[in-house]
Amino acid sequence: MIKQKSIEEVIETAKVDEVVQDYVNLRRRGVNMIGLCPFHNEKTPSFTVSPAKGIYKCFGCGQGGDAVTFVMEHENMTFPEAIRHLAKKYRIELEETELSQEAREEQQYLDSLYIINSFAHDFYQDQLFNTDMGKSVGLSYFKERGFREETIKKFGLGFAPDKKDIFTLTATQKGYNTASLQKLGLTSQYGRDFFRNRVMFPIHNLSGKVIGFGGRILVKGIKAPKYINTPETDIYNKSKVLYGAFFAKKGIRKEDECIMVEGYTDVISLHQSGIDNVVASSGTSLTVEQIQLVKRYTENIKILYDGDMAGVKAALRGMGMVLEQGLNVKIVMLPEGEDPDSYLKSVGTEAFRHYINSEAKDFIMFQADMLKKEAEGDPIKQAKLIKEIVESIAKIPDPLKRSLYVRECARIMQVEEALLVNEANKIVGKRFKKSQEQREREMAPIPTEPPPIFNETTPIMRPPKKQVATGDEFQEKDIVRILISGGDQIFDKEEGLTVGEYLLNNIEDVINDFDSELYKKVVQLSLKAVQEGKKLNLQFYLQSPDEAIKKLAIDCSTSPYEYSENWEKRWEIFLTTQKMPDENFSQDSAQALKRFKLKKFDKMIKRNAEKIKELYEQQSDDFMLYLQLDQKLKAIRNELALELGTVVL
Repeated sequence: MIKQKSIEEVIETAKVDEVVQDYVNLRRRGVNMIGLCPFHNEKTPSFTVSPAKGIYKCFGCGQGGDAVTFVMEHENMTFPEAIRHLAKKYRIELEETELSQEAREEQQYLDSLYIINSFAHDFYQDQLFNTDMGKSVGLSYFKERGFREETIKKFGLGFAPDKKDIFTLTATQKGYNTASLQKLGLTSQYGRDFFRNRVMFPIHNLSGKVIGFGGRILVKGIKAPKYINTPETDIYNKSKVLYGAFFAKKGIRKEDECIMVEGYTDVISLHQSGIDNVVASSGTSLTVEQIQLVKRYTENIKILYDGDMAGVKAALRGMGMVLEQGLNVKIVMLPEGEDPDSYLKSVGTEAFRHYINSEAKDFIMFQADMLKKEAEGDPIKQAKLIKEIVESIAKIPDPLKRSLYVRECARIMQVEEALLVNEANKIVGKRFKKSQEQREREMAPIPTEPPPIFNETTPIMRPPKKQVATGDEFQEKDIVRILISGGDQIFDKEEGLTVGEYLLNNIEDVINDFDSELYKKVVQLSLKAVQEGKKLNLQFYLQSPDEAIKKLAIDCSTSPYEYSENWEKRWEIFLTTQKMPDENFSQDSAQALKRFKLKKFDKMIKRNAEKIKELYEQQSDDFMLYLQLDQKLKAIRNELALELGTVVL
C-alpha cells in the first residue's frame, strides 16, 4: 500500500491540465480550458478543465474529478495504479507498505504483462544491435529504409532471430512464466517463439508502455504472412490503438491535424523527417474507437493513399464512420507506385509537405470528382453514384456543413440542389428514427417474468416524478458549497478565523436538523476536520472515500459559465462594490449564513405556532411563555430579513 504522505505529494504535484492534455486537445477560454470530452461522443466541447482549482468537469455527461480521477477513468486504473502512473510522470519516488493479498495479486498480474512486454522489447532490440544475424539482417533492413540509429531506438525497433525458442528459453530463465508469455502472444501453445526471423515493431499505448508487437518477415518466397501481430490481451485492444499515437499526440495538437498512413515504416519515416503528427491504422479498417482517439486531439484528419485506385475505393467505403464522428476529412492521392515512405525519400521533406498540402482534397469533393469520372456518359450509373455521395453527406452531423456540401455536389454533378436536399433529408430522417428505436430498446428493462394482461380495471402506472429540493436544502447546499470551495479562506484576519470555522461555529447546534442527509454528512465531516486542525479545501473533499461527496465537490466547484475577462480588458468596466466572485468568500459566507438562519427561524416559528395552538386548546399555563418566544423569534427573523433585503409575508 502506498503511504499517505506519498499520495499527497503526487496529488499536490500533478497538474490536471498537464495530465489531461496528454489525452485531450485543450484550448484556453478565460481562466479555464475546454475540449471535447474523452468519456462520451460529443461535437461541441463541454469538457472544462480548471487549472486553478485542479479539477475537470464535463457538462455533457457529468464526469468530473482531479488529475488522479482522470487517469483512473480514462486508463481504467485503480487508485493505486493511477498514483503510480502519475508518480512516474512527475518522477516522484513512492513510499509503500504491504498490500493485501488480493490487491497485490491483481496489481502484479497487470504489471507482469507490461514487464514481460518491456523485457521482450529489450530482447529484440539487443538481438538487433548485438548479434551478427541481427546486424546483418535486421539492422541492414532498417538502414536500407533510411532509418537512423536514434530513430530505431526511439521507436524501439528490434529483431526476432530465426530460432524456434530462443526468446522463450531466455524469458523463462529470467523467471517469466510460460503461461504469461503465451497469453501475450509471444510464445505459441507448443512452447515455441511466435516471432521468428522478423524485424519487430513495438506498439505503445498513449502512456508510452509497450502493449504489443508487430513483426515483418524479410525472407521472400516463403508462404507466410508479411506482417503478424500479437493477439488481443488484457492490455492490448487493436481496435482502440493507433500505431505511433504516443509519439504523435503533441505534433497533432500543435498542427491541429492528424495525418493517417497505412504502415509502420510510413509513420517512422515521416517522424524521422520532422513530420510528427502521423499515425497508422496498421493495415486494419478504421474503427470508431480509433477515430475518437484522433478526435481527442484534433477534428482534422488527412489520409494518404498510394496510387492504387482499387484500394482507395475499398478504403473510402469505411469513411462514413469518420464523417459520423464529425471530423473534417481530406484525401491525398500519392503519385502512382508511391507510398508515403518511398515518395518522401524521392522528393525530400519540403517537397513532400508541399505536395500533401496542395493536393489534399476534401473527402466529399474527392468522392464526387472520382464518381463523376466513373459514370461519365451513363445516366443510370450516374444516378446510382449520386445516391452514394448523398449517403456520405447525410452522415455529417453538422446540418450547416451538410447543406454546403449538398450545394457544391449539385454543382459538380450538374443536378438540382433541391433533389439532393430531399434525398439527404430522407436518409437523415431514417437514421434518426433508427437511432431512436435503438435507444428505446436499450432503455427498456429486460423482462424477468411474463408481461401482465391489461384491461379496463388495470390501474395506470405513471413514471415517478423528478425529485426536487425540498425544505431548507437550497440553503443547506449553499453552506456546503462555500465550505467546499472556500472553507480554508480567511474570514477575519484579526482573529485568524477561516470561512469554514465561521460557518461551522454558527451552525454546529443545528447540524442534526439538516433536511439533506448528504449535506449533513458533509458538514459533520467538515466539523470533524476543523477540530483535527485540517484544511477545508477542495482536495480534502475530493479525497473522501464517499463517491457522493466527491461528486458533490466537483458539482459545487464548477459551472458552465464564468465571469468574462472582456469586461475589464475590452470595455474597461470594473467591479466597484465587491471583490471578484472567487475572492469574495467572506461576504458570500456571511450572506449564506443569514439566508440559512432565516430559513431555520421560519421553521422554528412554525413549530412554535403549532405548540402555541396546542397549549391554547389545553388552557396550559405555559401558553404565555411560548407566545413571548414567538415574538422574540419573529423579531430576530425580521432583523435578518431586513439585513438581506428580503420581504417577510
